[in-house]
Amino acid sequence: MWRIWWDNYGGRTLGVAAGMLCGLIYLIAGFWDMLFCALLVAIGFAVGKQRDERRGPLFHWGRLTEWLSDRWPGGRS
Repeated sequence: MWRIWWDNYGGRTLGVAAGMLCGLIYLIAGFWDMLFCALLVAIGFAVGKQRDERRGPLFHWGRLTEWLSDRWPGGRS
């Protein structure tokens, strides 16, 4: 039972746990930092959900670097 659950929701669980772990430092400092912690948890959940659904990476770095190199060609004349 746990193996099936882990296969389906493991990425989301790890993402939320990582966000909470990173955000735990910010909980001590106050309200605004707690909101930042919630943002970290939401980002961790989104990344974990991407992993669970096997949709690939959130950012396609190859396309981004290609777009940047087309926009700003290297070197100055």
